[in-house]
Amino acid sequence: MREKFSCRRCEVITQPPAPFHPITRGRAGPHLLAMILEAKFGQHLPLNRQSESYAREGVELSVSTLADWVGTAAAVLSPLHALIQAHVLAAERLHGDDTTVPLLTRGKTVTARLWTYVRDDQPFAGPAPPAAVFYFSRDRTAEHPRRHLAAYAGILQADAYAGFGDLYRLGRTPEPITEAACWAHFRRKVFELAEVARAPLAAEAVRRLDRVFEAERAVNGCPAADRLQHRQSVVAPLVAGLQVWMLETRGRLSRHNDLAKALDYALKRWEAFTRFLDDGRICLTNNAAERALRGVALGRKAWLFAGSDRGGERAAMVYTLITTAKLNNVDPRAWLADVLARIADHPAARLDELLPWNWHCTQAPATAAA
Repeated sequence: MREKFSCRRCEVITQPPAPFHPITRGRAGPHLLAMILEAKFGQHLPLNRQSESYAREGVELSVSTLADWVGTAAAVLSPLHALIQAHVLAAERLHGDDTTVPLLTRGKTVTARLWTYVRDDQPFAGPAPPAAVFYFSRDRTAEHPRRHLAAYAGILQADAYAGFGDLYRLGRTPEPITEAACWAHFRRKVFELAEVARAPLAAEAVRRLDRVFEAERAVNGCPAADRLQHRQSVVAPLVAGLQVWMLETRGRLSRHNDLAKALDYALKRWEAFTRFLDDGRICLTNNAAERALRGVALGRKAWLFAGSDRGGERAAMVYTLITTAKLNNVDPRAWLADVLARIADHPAARLDELLPWNWHCTQAPATAAA
């Protein structure tokens, strides 16, 4: 309700302007929308449980109403998603990975995918803020990473997914992407054999791998030049010794042996596995992307499936926003509430001021004081 005031002398009626609503003619304010978005995609609380929670407080909000609000809020925030995407794809090095998402179709679910690409320059003391972008697809065919990274030509840290193969091909336009393998994937394969099968050779492989990880830990967060110098003097001899041991051990094993398959996984991609020795920007593992996908893995145990392709795309957009806020140590709910309240009146040329890393510097103190 907006009160009207009249002046008896000049007979003029005045009324304060209507407050901005993120949803046109909607009753949901920015704080409520932020609470719903963060609860669903940040705390993995499905909309039906949120509806039940509000009902216990005497507020009737149907699941369909909440779903409409999520879709509209995602559309309002889409310009920020585009800015984060551009920031991520401008990185010199990316982490890439994907995870499964059940997608509801006629009478059943199919296995869809959520892809993530993470920019995190902190391991080599890079100045750029971290960020993550998510994409949704109905399947895991190679066309999706080709589309996601069509204009990218830097370093991609990822697992050995065959769909990335075309990205590394010579002659690719604009340039071939440089492949960097993940040592954590390799270690996980031999660790499982050492723990489950109690294989002595697998246990020895884990011990040798742990020496590499321990040596690398000493330069985490250091400038790229310092990391490169340390790797060439300390880590490279350990890796060389590991390779000799792997080749000798592999020669004594049958090709059907589980440890032989694990060793082949690394030996066949040895150039990609050892590329970190010649470039201080490359990480030893792809854990940054796996951490970004952890929320999706937890969430699908609660909301079970995506209801439609459009729902999956909305989820990817909101995961981009919330994950990026968390990477920059920004409270996602407070940030989303403030952005939803301001974005309509904010100059389009200065939308970057609302990005999590900029908002954290300029808006957080005022918010805390309020």
